[in-house]
Amino acid sequence: MPVLNEERHLRTAVRHILEQDYAGELEVVIALGPSKDRTDEIAAELVRETASSNRARVHTVPNPTGRTPAALNAAIKASRHPVVVRVDGHGMLSPDYIQTAVRLLDETGAQNVGGIMHAEGENDWEHAVAAAMTSKIGVGNAAFHTGGAAGPAETVYLGVFRRQALEQQGGYNEEFIRAQDWELNFRIREAGGLIWFSPELKVSYRPRPSVRALAKQYKDYGRWRHVVARFHKGSINLRYLAPPTAVAAVAAGLVVGAAVTPWALVVPGGYLAAIVAGSVPAGRGLPLKARAQIPVALATMHMSWGFGFLTSPRSLAKRVIASRRPAVKA
Repeated sequence: MPVLNEERHLRTAVRHILEQDYAGELEVVIALGPSKDRTDEIAAELVRETASSNRARVHTVPNPTGRTPAALNAAIKASRHPVVVRVDGHGMLSPDYIQTAVRLLDETGAQNVGGIMHAEGENDWEHAVAAAMTSKIGVGNAAFHTGGAAGPAETVYLGVFRRQALEQQGGYNEEFIRAQDWELNFRIREAGGLIWFSPELKVSYRPRPSVRALAKQYKDYGRWRHVVARFHKGSINLRYLAPPTAVAAVAAGLVVGAAVTPWALVVPGGYLAAIVAGSVPAGRGLPLKARAQIPVALATMHMSWGFGFLTSPRSLAKRVIASRRPAVKA
């Protein structure tokens, strides 16, 4: 579990691990980044509280860089079991998550299995973001957001790995600040391994608590997805091109509408109408205040992702490509 500034959710996330309906032994390894809140203090409390447990103990390792892939590698190195479960500090495992994942590893022969990133909010804004993140107008047809049939996948959310596969590939590439999952799963697949998606696996995810935090998250997603596209030709598809296309079209419509002809404002107006209409089915069952914020969440996700994609520097991709690790076959 890589953590940075996770005081709000860390204790609950760890509790969801310790209470797993799983017969085997568990260990929780938390990689501590340079947090500015009470994350380290809470982690220390969890270590003390589980020190006498015969079944599941928590321990910590340092991650001075704060980078997610470095945290993951440090935690994996400090762990000792043949199955490695990646968990985030704001992710809540369903009660039978580990048991189901271990069964799927055996049944499918996969090297990594994963399931649905089930966004759930705790206030009106987070409910709005969760609705946007689990709707097709928000994220397209991504199975790990919206669900789908079990089967082989390019990548999965978080992941439950065979340790052998992680060690064989040398762990995560630490140059990938984001999209490190995709890159590692690419190497596993390139080496002949199977990545398996199953809707039986579900992790409840807590969305970012503000527009600013959501915008930064999605700008980083777009920026690093362009790095992946440059890293691996042919990995891009229409779903990934939709947000940058929307950003370019809306920006052009606003500029031309202001400088040349108001008819060009039809483009940004059409986009606004589309997200407002799309927010209606996405917000079913939510309070009015949450439903009213879904268009804001959708626009923030689309525009930030597209802006990050369009402004992703080629130099970043060159550095990452230079660090590429070839897939290692058994």
